[in-house]
Amino acid sequence: MAHSDDTRRAVRASFVFDQLTLEASAALHQVPVPTARRWKGEARRAGDDWDKAQAAQLLAGGGIEEIARQTMAAFIQQVQATTTALQADTDLPPAERAKLLASLSDSFAKLMVSNRRLMPETDRLAVALDVIKRLLEFTKSRYPGNAAGLAEMLEAFGEELGKAYG
Repeated sequence: MAHSDDTRRAVRASFVFDQLTLEASAALHQVPVPTARRWKGEARRAGDDWDKAQAAQLLAGGGIEEIARQTMAAFIQQVQATTTALQADTDLPPAERAKLLASLSDSFAKLMVSNRRLMPETDRLAVALDVIKRLLEFTKSRYPGNAAGLAEMLEAFGEELGKAYG
């Protein structure tokens, strides 16, 4: 059975924006999973990577940033605990203590670089998606009569953003 472009876009939207698995997105829209996989692969080859778009949406919603913040907080707690233990250990020679502190500092620097590099392409796409989301919210509050048409256009435009930034 042939499915419409609207159905394909709906599967993509469920996967990207609702953060459903591809299987759940396909089931929601009554599309066989192999068909959804084929659509996803065709889109990727055409420059619209659904996985990157989904990750960008997660980032735009704060999910990745929250994970990065939690990781950073846990690491800082470990650094504080290790520093306290090093200060309490009077048997540890100063040179060894300096090596351990340098290693902690190096690990912290690497974690910071990793956070900045987490997903640069996804970060750009996340900003673009956040702007679109804000435009839609603005339109709903100020120009409610135009919101449905804008939402329809933006859903299709999301694919273009995926191609440009994903």
